[in-house]
Amino acid sequence: MRTLLRVTLDVTASNKAVTDGSLPKIIQSTIEKIKPEASYFLAVDGCRSCFMVFDLKDSSEIPGIAEPFFQSMNAKVDFSPVMNADDLQKGLAALANR
Repeated sequence: MRTLLRVTLDVTASNKAVTDGSLPKIIQSTIEKIKPEASYFLAVDGCRSCFMVFDLKDSSEIPGIAEPFFQSMNAKVDFSPVMNADDLQKGLAALANR
């Protein structure tokens, strides 16, 4: 299922992770693990954040993706099912054909 991973990092913890070099390692490890179709890095409410869209094959993958962020950077992590334009059109067409 196409899924949006939203990670918002604690400022103090992520400052330490930038200084000690662990932040880029965790980001790279996550990218290698989930192979996102898109990744964005931004500030949200004054905190370092990243959004990644990827294919979540099974809900059992969630702990392995989220825990490095929880444990090392006191992060807020959200997973949301999402659609692209083609998915939306397909869903709307199915509704129209009822």
